[in-house]
Amino acid sequence: MKAVYLDYKSLDQDDLNLQGLAAIFDELTLYPSTAKADVLSRVQDVDVIITNKVLIDADLIAQCPNLKMIQVSATGTNNVDSAVAKARGIVVCNCQAYGTAAVAQHTIMLMLNLATSFLRYQQKVQQGEWQKTDQFCLLNAPIVELSGKTLGILGYGELGKAVAKLAEAFGMKVIIGSLPNRPGDASRVPFQELLPQADFLSLHCPLTEETRDLISHAELDAMKSGAFLINCARGGVINEAALAQALREGKIAGAAVDVLTVEPPKEGNVLLDPSIPNLIVTPHNAWGSVDARQRIVDQMIENIKAFQSGQPIRQVN
Repeated sequence: MKAVYLDYKSLDQDDLNLQGLAAIFDELTLYPSTAKADVLSRVQDVDVIITNKVLIDADLIAQCPNLKMIQVSATGTNNVDSAVAKARGIVVCNCQAYGTAAVAQHTIMLMLNLATSFLRYQQKVQQGEWQKTDQFCLLNAPIVELSGKTLGILGYGELGKAVAKLAEAFGMKVIIGSLPNRPGDASRVPFQELLPQADFLSLHCPLTEETRDLISHAELDAMKSGAFLINCARGGVINEAALAQALREGKIAGAAVDVLTVEPPKEGNVLLDPSIPNLIVTPHNAWGSVDARQRIVDQMIENIKAFQSGQPIRQVN
């Protein structure tokens, strides 16, 4: 069986074990990345395509007579025309729940950084401000405790539940919100009631037309002035211009985002302006622990072995 991995550098930074993946094929060719113009020549005669973000559309599939399986080295499969693949009898599989611990950890890390003004104090020390003070300590940026604070969570799937568990270990009160126009069960707090209650609001919902710009001007106005907003979901869930304005005007105390509407932000982004106060931006790497990325490799091996045995798992089409 012949396979190609079109963009392995999106997963492996020379810190993963890929030997098991190579061992299940007669031939596996690894490409760090693949430009659009090179995709067809690299996949035209293979049995299995492995891709993270490279587009595998209907036209490409039609030109791959030997193709039997497409393995996505991520959860999202929007870069693959799964319906056309299914019509051709081509199995499409993904990877699932590999980054739960990493994303939950990253979310709590962002919360702690905001709560302790960590980056601001680090900058003050680097700039010599502590060295110049008459006191033994520096306390001129706010520090708050997580204990006793209310964490609101929107999106209570596997990630939301993992974050809730960690937050409770810090002594936080966790409340689960329902999305607008979706009341849910009685244990969930209506969206508009959640906003003014939360000291921290953490987003873990998927990006859909329902959740696009879920947090915008009106929602930020409804939050506490001392509240912090965390987004480790998708960039479009927050209206970025509204968040920048709210932070500049002090409508909320701070925010941290691991995602932007366009990634990478080669054309810039309103949230990358360094003058925005108390904002942390990380480069969509919450999921990317070595452990989580190795789980992806291990799941791909499981998927491909299962396909070879005639019993596909994690099949999405």
